[in-house]
Amino acid sequence: MKPCAFDYHGPTELDQALELLARYGDEAKVIAGGQSLVPAMNFRLAQPAVLIDINGLQDLRGTADSGDALRVGAGVRQRAVERSPEVARHVPLVARTMPHIAHPQIRNRGTFGGSIAHADPAAELPAVVSALEARLRVRSTRGERTIAANDFFVDLLTTALEPDELLIDVELPKRRDGDGFAFDEVARRHGDYALVGVAVAARCDDGVCTQVRACLLSVGNQPVRARSLEESLVGERPTAETIRSAAAHAASQDLDPPSDIHASAAFRRHLAEGLLRKTLTAALSEASGRELGAS
Repeated sequence: MKPCAFDYHGPTELDQALELLARYGDEAKVIAGGQSLVPAMNFRLAQPAVLIDINGLQDLRGTADSGDALRVGAGVRQRAVERSPEVARHVPLVARTMPHIAHPQIRNRGTFGGSIAHADPAAELPAVVSALEARLRVRSTRGERTIAANDFFVDLLTTALEPDELLIDVELPKRRDGDGFAFDEVARRHGDYALVGVAVAARCDDGVCTQVRACLLSVGNQPVRARSLEESLVGERPTAETIRSAAAHAASQDLDPPSDIHASAAFRRHLAEGLLRKTLTAALSEASGRELGAS
């Protein structure tokens, strides 16, 4: 199929793009990499009257060190993030996740901010920025505001962005001593959307867990934090048994995954429990500086 007719705008300045969004609002869609929007338009699942191409906005294409965080522009290509020494050094969870996203051809065009703003609950980056408790800077002609990642994702393909707002960049907290990270997912084939995925960011002090953030993808309409698991591990000196117990409780009590043609809810819970054990073990081993062993 082919998309419906639309008007096209290719602004070269950020202010121009914001003025277009203010003018057209809900009638418009922003396109950058187009890896999600174009297929939806071709199937007429999305029928924007106006397309605003932001590829000409250089303001969205860079990274910047802001001291305790690394800012990644919304328009930076995913492949550039994957290959960035800065990202690998300061935000290893993002660097470790990038190879799981689709295929290199997709990452060559897809943008860091585009995947986040699209808010597909089966995508990796929404779960990762939620686990990192990143901050998202958005702007409109009315001004600028910053949204916490855990407040950004509202529902299926729905975010806290207003129709006239544009995601500018993502502020990712930089790694500190005592931090540990892990990401893993299960997909039928590499590059497919995951049946379940888990991103974990943990912190230990003298072997005691002081913070855990575990976020799952493909188990709900948005990224899902395993809150009871996070709370149960804080203050503990983690062991294989405490990790196993926390993962089992989270999978059975905290999750309400969907059943669909790809997997049943019960199978997703089973996968989630195994992935939580694996990623928590890896992240807490890194954070504590000791090998916790298989759980």
